[in-house]
Amino acid sequence: MLKVQDISITYEAQTVVRDVSLALERSKIIALLGANGAGKTSLLKSLNGSLPVSKGSILLNEKPLNEYSRREIAQKIAVIAQETETKFPVSVLEFVLAGRFSHGTAFGWETGKDLQIARECLEMCDLENYDARQMNRLSGGERQRVVLARALATQAQILLLDEPTNNLDLAHQAMMIRLIGERCKSCHSSAVIITHDLNLASEFADEVILLKDGKIHAKGEAEKVLTEENIKDVFNVDVLLDENPLSKKRRVTAIY
Repeated sequence: MLKVQDISITYEAQTVVRDVSLALERSKIIALLGANGAGKTSLLKSLNGSLPVSKGSILLNEKPLNEYSRREIAQKIAVIAQETETKFPVSVLEFVLAGRFSHGTAFGWETGKDLQIARECLEMCDLENYDARQMNRLSGGERQRVVLARALATQAQILLLDEPTNNLDLAHQAMMIRLIGERCKSCHSSAVIITHDLNLASEFADEVILLKDGKIHAKGEAEKVLTEENIKDVFNVDVLLDENPLSKKRRVTAIY
């Protein structure tokens, strides 16, 4: 679906991503890990064309990403950004319906199908009674769930998520990860997710990419990437590694 070939990203005379390659196939989830300033968000922004690359190429379904219109990209790639605060008064339902805009609708011109999809996505995100509430009056966690609902409403095949579980309580963190996993499995969609939670990445990601100073430090299955040496190199912290007794996945505990 999405193939990234040796891309670099430079702005303000500084290279923030250098020689990165990855392949996002159908039904696959990739977790991007790294310390603050490692280039994770810049890399994510380049995957939907929001941030241009200075070198290399990004192919979407074997076609260069820059040959798609913004509308075409919006139909195929949905983004959940880290900052979800809304300054202006718009209802939750209107905000989610905005995710249907790339399918030919706009505020005031939504179809019955658009409304049905929007309400189904709100229900999936535990927001079924939020239709008329104003976005600028929601808590950070509630806004984050509404943004996920809008991304799901686009019915895009690729989800790009920048720390989607921020501001969420434990129950809604689990709900969000479950929804993303189910979406990728049932609809043959794919996702790239930035997270600082190494254990969360270990549990849900098919592939983990560990970034350091804009470069890929390690890439592969969590058990191979989340080693004591790699974590020390990237985060400068000592850890204890063991196995989650239920999932059998790699578990990381920082040593203070």
